[in-house]
Amino acid sequence: MVVQLRYNFRVYPTAGQQTELSKAFGCARVVFNDGLRLRQQAREQGLGYASDGELSRRIITEAKVTPQRAWLGEVSAVVLQQALADLNTAYRNFFASVTGRRKGRMVAPPRFRSRKDNRQAIRFTKNARFKVLDNGRLRLPKIGDVEVRWSRTLPSEASSVTVVKDAAGRYFASFVVTTAEDETLPPVESEVGVDLGLTHFAVLSDGTKVTAPKFLRRAARKLKRLQQALSRKQKGSANREKAVVRVARAHARVADTRRDWQHKLSTAIIRDNQAVYVEDLCVAGLGRTRLAKSVHDAGWAGFTGMLEYKAARYGRTFARVDRFFPSTRMCSQCGRITEKMALNVRSWDCPCGATHDRDVNAAINVLAAGQADNSNDRGARVRPGLVPAPRGEAVTHPDAARSTRSVEGTSVLQDGEDVNAWAC
Repeated sequence: MVVQLRYNFRVYPTAGQQTELSKAFGCARVVFNDGLRLRQQAREQGLGYASDGELSRRIITEAKVTPQRAWLGEVSAVVLQQALADLNTAYRNFFASVTGRRKGRMVAPPRFRSRKDNRQAIRFTKNARFKVLDNGRLRLPKIGDVEVRWSRTLPSEASSVTVVKDAAGRYFASFVVTTAEDETLPPVESEVGVDLGLTHFAVLSDGTKVTAPKFLRRAARKLKRLQQALSRKQKGSANREKAVVRVARAHARVADTRRDWQHKLSTAIIRDNQAVYVEDLCVAGLGRTRLAKSVHDAGWAGFTGMLEYKAARYGRTFARVDRFFPSTRMCSQCGRITEKMALNVRSWDCPCGATHDRDVNAAINVLAAGQADNSNDRGARVRPGLVPAPRGEAVTHPDAARSTRSVEGTSVLQDGEDVNAWAC
């Protein structure tokens, strides 16, 4: 299966190249903000939505010949065009979310970019004619030949490259490539269900338990010391800026270690199993509870994302099980659903005589539910349907629902404004 992948490599620009990259970051940020400001002003004045071509002509082409924006010509035009492309994508995602075409959480409208943001990035496409030279350096237009630390070879020619500067002051080159050959792994018979948790990061349906590394907790003492040193520095001073970078580097080290560990674990699971099923957890909701720090330290969303794209890349099956499926409370042998259990209850006995480990039982149920949904190719119901509530028990009536939707709509759009007039 052909899959688009992103390969990240550390780059080491010289002092002069860092200056040119800073110019490119600033120009891309100004173009993005100018385009956003123009569209906001057009909306306030009741004018039509500016097309992408009109925005490019006014913000880039005509602005370059003015004294106020003449310095836009010092960077590659592709960088400026890609900044406007990012703005257009942000608007399209926002409109699709407002109108209901985009599923999931509500997407906020674009916001202005700040030079104080921790992350700065620019993107070069093939039109910019960037090139990986024979000596291993990356040639970027109007920046020069940048040294790259190659950890592996690219599987095919890159369609674009994004140069990123993170909060720790490190530079990265992110290449977008398409797999050129079939990487499907040999089929195996084993399938696995995965139950994610905090005590054990992952419990597999075969009984395997993977202890949670808790990278952030292990680095808490060092982070506390660095944060205290930062708080003692005078605001606006050079020493405070250096302390900010030290804190950012410590956090980056934690994130890099977690990502490396998750890549190794996800690769092993995909390699050893033909199908992988996980529970569709609401990580955003759990991140607002008292367990927020442990939830974010675990990084479930990033891990399941790795499982999903690696399954597509290597010809495996990946599926998510409904989060409301009672995987923990259901007996994996008789199907009986028990009452709710506290988090400190790690094992329980079913009236049928079975004794269950809480996490292993949940993983077995996740596997069974995933296999049932995966084998149900004709769309037949495999679980009992929802029972409609009696009219007296219903909390929300249709009229109330309609009024709620109208109130939510006015919080996003102006009174009487048609979102389709702004959708592009």
